[in-house]
Amino acid sequence: MSMPSSNKANLKRQVHRIPKFVLDALEREALMAAYRERPAYQQNDYIGWINAAKRDQTKQKRLNQMLAELEQGGVYMKMNHSPSRKQ
Repeated sequence: MSMPSSNKANLKRQVHRIPKFVLDALEREALMAAYRERPAYQQNDYIGWINAAKRDQTKQKRLNQMLAELEQGGVYMKMNHSPSRKQ
């Protein structure tokens, strides 16, 4: 799965492909919709941040943080993100 092309076209930074282990986690945790509702830059930044980790343990820790933030809503990279706040 990938972001809609219109979202990618607006990004001014490198676009990161979603690795299979991230897709699997989003599907397993039923958070794909929450991920897709985030702005393209957030989707891309999460993936780039996860992929930048050198150790698998760090990748997993970052993935877990992303999943927790998507589930909670209202948070992006430990910062307040009001537009994603859950009702």
